[in-house]
Amino acid sequence: MHGVIPDSSKQRFRDIYPLVPARMAHGFADHPLLTLDALAGLAARMRPDTLEHNAAIDVPLGTPTTKLPPNGLTTLQTIEQIETCGSWVLLREIEQDPAYAVLMADVLGELRPIIEARTGPMHKLRAFIFISSPQAVTQPHFDPEYNILFQAHGAKTMTLFPTADDQIVGQRFFESYFAGGQRYLPWREEHGQRGQAIAIEPGESIFVPLFAPHHVKVHEAVSVSLSLTWCSAWSFAAIDAHKFNRRLRRLGLSPAAPRLFPAGNRVKALGERAAQRIERAVGR
Repeated sequence: MHGVIPDSSKQRFRDIYPLVPARMAHGFADHPLLTLDALAGLAARMRPDTLEHNAAIDVPLGTPTTKLPPNGLTTLQTIEQIETCGSWVLLREIEQDPAYAVLMADVLGELRPIIEARTGPMHKLRAFIFISSPQAVTQPHFDPEYNILFQAHGAKTMTLFPTADDQIVGQRFFESYFAGGQRYLPWREEHGQRGQAIAIEPGESIFVPLFAPHHVKVHEAVSVSLSLTWCSAWSFAAIDAHKFNRRLRRLGLSPAAPRLFPAGNRVKALGERAAQRIERAVGR
């Protein structure tokens, strides 16, 4: 599969990457791997630890991960009943399946020259599928990698906020998140004023910048989206800087927030990596 990203979208991506969210076009919404039947078959082949589902209707924004209501179904049952069960399904790391690994490589291969010219070699390429009931909500969160969300079926609106917006994501939340803490962000109604809503339908995509908070609302039909993500040496260093800040804060210090692209975080990243090596050496 080649030529699924139009030249106009490649130019748009070149103009905005990696800092600005944007809507772009794509040409594989009708791909046979993205039908509900194909995705049910994929879910049946996947590792159980890479399947996730929960109820997603009338769940207030800011609901913690641990408070999301179960729907009483298995993942496969949820996919089969997705039109009426008011739920949300996430198939994580679908590149574990060879056919979907090829799909990911083909699509990202078209954008690789643009990406690597700006942020260097791509690392940790991963693919995710979101299958959502009409009106389903995805809670506010940020992604610790660069992300393009490709819409295949249905429509949804993603509301995005400025990268690492300290009014929505405090530094302590970042530090806790990268230590294995809560995934979903707390929410206050006044946060909504800071967002940019982008609606997409089949054949459209959204580039989601690294660390940009966002939440999602599905429209009136079942939604299927493919999310393709990657990391860079810069993103790894930024994450390590957050981890190192957590160490500094435990010492009673008040470290400055990691710097945003294109500024670097090399010193803190090296400090975190050295601390991890010491911990491994002493068996912690």
